[in-house]
Amino acid sequence: MILERFPVGMMGANCYIIGCEETKEACVIDPGDEDKKILSKLVKHGLTCRYIVLTHGHVDHIGALEQVQKATGARVLIHRDDADMLTNPAKNLSSFMGLQMQFEPADVKLGDKDVIEVGKLKLEVIHTPGHTPGGICLKTGDCLITGDTLFAGSVGRSDFPGGSHSQLIASIKNKLLNFPDNTRVFSGHGPETSIGTEKRTNPFL
Repeated sequence: MILERFPVGMMGANCYIIGCEETKEACVIDPGDEDKKILSKLVKHGLTCRYIVLTHGHVDHIGALEQVQKATGARVLIHRDDADMLTNPAKNLSSFMGLQMQFEPADVKLGDKDVIEVGKLKLEVIHTPGHTPGGICLKTGDCLITGDTLFAGSVGRSDFPGGSHSQLIASIKNKLLNFPDNTRVFSGHGPETSIGTEKRTNPFL
């Protein structure tokens, strides 16, 4: 598996590229900004992007969606409970930044336990509401992409519209902390961590 993490945009949201080494098919997760950087990473690895997967619908994770989608022809996937954030600038928070970002509706509305096949890789969808109603994490192998649900030493904000702190903590404790301690955690912002590290040291848990 090819997995590359790199921050994009002024809020430093992590964008991920996950690719199948055998088939060279890939998905881009959270293209928040800097579409040229994202596309150059695909070229560097010789990958063809089949899907753009959004862990949630906030502007710092979807800002370059239109450009990347047009360049690659990839299908756009988001959880059904965040789907309207693509078309509503108030809900995706871009209106608060004076940007008024509106996108085409997603090609696929995801649900809990759906499986996204990228070449010979399988990404399991884990619905983890709390930061947003339709926030998701993605599990493949020993890697867990957590979006803005779980960070190294912290958890996602819950003070935006549709957020719930109690729901967020329940999502983490009931779904994510059940994975083995050596599960690698790749968050929506900041460095890599692990489930075991967060169990032991995260003050919010």
